[in-house]
Amino acid sequence: MKLIFRKAVQADSEAIWGIIEPVIREGKTYVFSPDSSREKMMEYWLDKDKSTYVAEVDGVILGTFFLKANQPDRGAHIVNAGYMVSPKARGKGIGKAMAEFSFEEAKRLGFLAMQFNYVVKSNNAAVSLWTKLGFEIVGEVPEAFLHPDLGPTNVLILYRKLQ
Repeated sequence: MKLIFRKAVQADSEAIWGIIEPVIREGKTYVFSPDSSREKMMEYWLDKDKSTYVAEVDGVILGTFFLKANQPDRGAHIVNAGYMVSPKARGKGIGKAMAEFSFEEAKRLGFLAMQFNYVVKSNNAAVSLWTKLGFEIVGEVPEAFLHPDLGPTNVLILYRKLQ
């Protein structure tokens, strides 16, 4: 399987929505309302404040992620990111490959470190991946996420130097 990473273009919108929609409809890992519209989500994911990418195999988009400054001005040297993998491609290393590519891309763009502000603690796959890839849990916010099954759930803040 040859995974190719490239910047997302408007023509990728249908495939990106096909990845985003089931994730937000499930409501267990991202803050967006499960009934969020395609327009709202695509505007967010492809907003000009982000560099958005896709991961594809043989022309089929299996994952997407974005990079953006975590804060403006004096906080802009830290990158924030969001990642989603197609449900049909989970468990195949797509998320890890996107992460590793994104670290290099973020460095190329001049960022010094990466920070995740809002990782749902019960999202074991994400927490496991990020800690294996060198992120430290630097904070925990009690009951910050309203999980559809677990109720109020803690959120983690993760940090990793890129240089």
